[in-house]
Amino acid sequence: MALKCPTNYSCLFQTLYTRKLSALEFFIVLLIFIFIAFFILKWVRFESPSRAPAIHNPARQRSAPYSAETGRVFEQVETVVGRAYVIDGDSIVIQKTQIRLFGIDAPELKHPYGKKAKWALLNLCKGQEIRAKILTQDAHGRTVAHCFLGDGRDLSAEMVKQGLSIDWPKFSGGIYRELEIPDARQKMWLADARQKGRMQVWENFEQTKVSEGE
Repeated sequence: MALKCPTNYSCLFQTLYTRKLSALEFFIVLLIFIFIAFFILKWVRFESPSRAPAIHNPARQRSAPYSAETGRVFEQVETVVGRAYVIDGDSIVIQKTQIRLFGIDAPELKHPYGKKAKWALLNLCKGQEIRAKILTQDAHGRTVAHCFLGDGRDLSAEMVKQGLSIDWPKFSGGIYRELEIPDARQKMWLADARQKGRMQVWENFEQTKVSEGE
């Protein structure tokens, strides 16, 4: 008795169940299924909305002082490599990305030993490819990174050992404290005051400078 098929697909499946296929017929049926599957997958990919992955670009963000309160941790570690332009004793620029050295605090340029700290960092970075492993960033765009010289030395550690920067335990966990020279915190008393939250010391120093016309 002839079989009535409501659709072409049902006829095809009915044929598969009612008789054995030759090798050639089986090959043709297999090609048909592959052809149909290919176009279904292609159609699904075409219809699905594509969304480009978000790319973090620190170079496009506005530079500003690092803020501990607004700092956040990157979901993925990023590394910037290149020659460094030195801003001050704990800040550099690599490939247009402004970077603050991880875990240390150097005096500001207008503070005692500020210019000396800048020149020390400049001498360390001169002719070197600096590798900066980005760790955190604040809401204003200041990038904080663990930086290394070409020979693998920790740039933050080198600045502390030279006596021109002090450890900042709140961010470093105290890993550089043992490297501080004995009178480091006496020399960089303004940086020490900032770490202890005594910002009135800074304000008094700035007012004194203004009154002296500097």
